[in-house]
Amino acid sequence: MDEILKTYEDKMNKSLEVLQSDYASIRAGRANPHVLDKIKVDYYGTPTPIQQVGNISVPEARMIVIQPWEKSLIKNITKAIQTSDLGINPSNDGSVIRLVFPELTEERRKDLSKDVKKKGEATKVAIRNIRRDANEAFKKMEKDGEFSEDDRKLAENKMQKLTDKMVEKVDAAVEVKTKEIMTV
Repeated sequence: MDEILKTYEDKMNKSLEVLQSDYASIRAGRANPHVLDKIKVDYYGTPTPIQQVGNISVPEARMIVIQPWEKSLIKNITKAIQTSDLGINPSNDGSVIRLVFPELTEERRKDLSKDVKKKGEATKVAIRNIRRDANEAFKKMEKDGEFSEDDRKLAENKMQKLTDKMVEKVDAAVEVKTKEIMTV
């Protein structure tokens, strides 16, 4: 039974990890290199993550500097950033690309915090769906004679406790990210 519960716990943890990576790519007014994670650059015909074609640094709170390993990539990196949904216009001096993050407006902060809450709710739904799938599997196992009724009830109880714990983690992540966004 513990192995089966572990399988479902792993699925819930994966949902939480997806949420964390989504939150890392949300811009909260400060320069965060993770906002570039989903941007791919055309590198000799192959879509390649920016992190693999240059050095990324954050010299100031509102600036990211990308130093490509090959100067010929500056045009491609600039184009990839402009066509992304980042909403920042890169500037370059021929050897490095600078991304300057403007101060977020109050309205934009509220929109971002709504988005954070939506993603949190979607993750909670995913976790509850995993719980439902687990409970259905337990009922089937009872029907097939692999579980007794007591085993099924025990497994469902453990699954509920695990679900509650994961939902608390999601709520905590939503709260932390919302606070980060709303901090001026």
